[in-house]
Amino acid sequence: MSTEFCLVEKANHIMTVRVNRPDRLNALHPPANAELGRVFDEFNGDDDLWVAIITGEGRGFSAGNDLRYQAEGGQRVPTPSGFAGLTSRWDMTKPVIAAVNGVAMGGGFEIALACDLIIASDKAMFALPEPKVGLAALAGGLNRLPRHIGSKRALGMILTGRHVSAQEGYELGFVTAVVPHDELMARTLEWAQLILACSPLSIRASKDVVYRSLDTASLRESMEADYESVRQLVKSEDFIEGPKAFAEKRQPNWKGR
Repeated sequence: MSTEFCLVEKANHIMTVRVNRPDRLNALHPPANAELGRVFDEFNGDDDLWVAIITGEGRGFSAGNDLRYQAEGGQRVPTPSGFAGLTSRWDMTKPVIAAVNGVAMGGGFEIALACDLIIASDKAMFALPEPKVGLAALAGGLNRLPRHIGSKRALGMILTGRHVSAQEGYELGFVTAVVPHDELMARTLEWAQLILACSPLSIRASKDVVYRSLDTASLRESMEADYESVRQLVKSEDFIEGPKAFAEKRQPNWKGR
């Protein structure tokens, strides 16, 4: 698949996506959102890809919605899978890591919040500044941020549009790790390798159960629910391979099936 607005690399079960509109600080317009939607459709359907990383080219992760494109008369076209093909994607149990290399504003922050881990450069900056331009963070920011850090701390960002550093984001609880700027991709790949050391089907079942449990008010109901991802894990070759490798004192050979 050829791409115009992002750079895609696939190697060793990892897909790395670099949003590539640096002249607009990687702000996204509808054609870019549609393209990223197709990229993550491919990731979701490729049995050889187990982890995705999304980052930005140049000095920013993403400045969010391309308001200039909108002001120039560009039409807002909804993308079924949401902003960057991620914010409304509910069917993907494979893990996605945001490697935030600079500003993650508005929709850019919403992309990061839609990922499972946020590894942030010590130069990264986060905000939901939409109210300052008469908009609202409707691509999940208003929904996800309170779930991550609680309503009072989230509203402290949402109602002011203030900028939050990577370190404060870590202290608030929405950043997984803060790393030196020059080491961002290397350290993000280390996190990806830690995930790849685990059974991919165990990872997918774990992610699925966590998110679905968060949507369930009752602890008992969430624990007694039927999860298709868990059924796939239990009947997989990897479910046999893991204990066998442990007993034989060797590294498991995961197949993802």
